[in-house]
Amino acid sequence: MGLIEIFKAILFGIIEGITEWLPISSTGHLILFDEFVHFNMSDEFKEMFLVVIQLGAILAVVLLFWNKLFPFSFKQKPIIKKEIFSMWFKIVVASIPAAVVGLLWDDEIDALFYNHITVSIALIVFGILFIIIEDRNKGKAPKVRTIADITYPLAITIGVFQLIAAVFPGTSRSGATILGALLIGLSRTVAAEFTFFLAIPAMAGASLLKIVKFGFDYTNLEIAVLFSGMIVAFLVSVFVIKFLMGYIKKNDFKVFGWYRIFLGAIVLGYYVINTFIIK
Repeated sequence: MGLIEIFKAILFGIIEGITEWLPISSTGHLILFDEFVHFNMSDEFKEMFLVVIQLGAILAVVLLFWNKLFPFSFKQKPIIKKEIFSMWFKIVVASIPAAVVGLLWDDEIDALFYNHITVSIALIVFGILFIIIEDRNKGKAPKVRTIADITYPLAITIGVFQLIAAVFPGTSRSGATILGALLIGLSRTVAAEFTFFLAIPAMAGASLLKIVKFGFDYTNLEIAVLFSGMIVAFLVSVFVIKFLMGYIKKNDFKVFGWYRIFLGAIVLGYYVINTFIIK
């Protein structure tokens, strides 16, 4: 029984590692997958697990972008990289909207919007927006080509798009922030990188909140399941982030928009069939 649960955690970790960084909604995929693969564990643990495995994905960002994230250098003499401190201040500012809403209304948001209808609509709407914005930006030079060029007003704007994702599951945190960044003139590479960095406090905060609510009394199986999912999410994320950064240097995000529309239709169709036809 224990090995089966760990195998399920590995499968969830693979899905998390792929879908967290591609703008296609990890929530939409996990909802579908959860319909067919069920943990034989408490609902409280499952809810916590699906959030906390994101910590593995965060570690992949830290590993791959360490030189852009760590503001100190000790090669010859200690050096403080002011531009990295400036970037972190902007990340903190951009994180405020989602952090405030998450702390105040986390349970209410889950109860109201964590369902097939909301997820499918968010998938389709933001998929359409990706296609529209990429068509609009075609041939236009981006206004912001480096993270250092991101101003505080731009950071706040991107943070508001992250807030939309925090409220409406299926929007995709990376999808919403990348879409918002493209809309206000960031290049695809800068939009993706800032989205990755913005994920660190956002996902760490969400994970900590779920851990505190769940408590710290774990069984050996729960620990094994949680760490299996996190480790797999980390390993898969490393490859997916590398793929995405290489892909967007030569391609736009429209393919992800079409995929979102396709997935949204599947989620909606599954809900209709399961609710009105089978039952």
